[in-house]
Amino acid sequence: MSVKVEFHFDFGSPNTYYCHQVLPEIEERTGANFEYFPILLGGIFKATNNKPPMQQFEGVANKPQYHALETERFIKKHNITRFKMNPYFPINTLHIMRGAIYAKHQGFFNKYVTAIYKSMWEQELDMSNPEVIAQELNTAGLPADEIIAGTQKPEIKQELIDNTNASVERGTFGSPTFYVVDEIFFGKDKLREVEEEILAQS
Repeated sequence: MSVKVEFHFDFGSPNTYYCHQVLPEIEERTGANFEYFPILLGGIFKATNNKPPMQQFEGVANKPQYHALETERFIKKHNITRFKMNPYFPINTLHIMRGAIYAKHQGFFNKYVTAIYKSMWEQELDMSNPEVIAQELNTAGLPADEIIAGTQKPEIKQELIDNTNASVERGTFGSPTFYVVDEIFFGKDKLREVEEEILAQS
């Protein structure tokens, strides 16, 4: 039986980049295919009154340091070697998330996702800048002008809004969030539980 597994993501979260690197391993072991579900993290935070970790941990002794240690362990465990912290972080991802919606409809979603994650979290580029976005899409062999025009279509804008609202209604409050059928898991540290749930439901 094929199990429906969703990855609710926004390129602006480095933790979603880490997950993106690891998901192929889980797919290979389980036979499942993760459906990438684009959302706008800023919209998620606004709807749920959530805050990013750097604000949540501000003024809390030891917690930011432990969070950094956990991340180092995760990177080492999964041999993630190309990650670089983006100097423009946090980045407004509205345009590139709309681009993800458009790419899904045009059949080059996987290529688009790989290109954007590479630009964001390996090349340290300002992916809120339309000129940088266009340059990177062209470099990746993607139709930059078409994609950028597509992000301005009302139906593409609305679909990202609808995705974000639907994700919140299901229980999402941040990203990365995973759904294995109707079971929700939040955070890169829950990938083992995600894999176990896939196997349990297969």
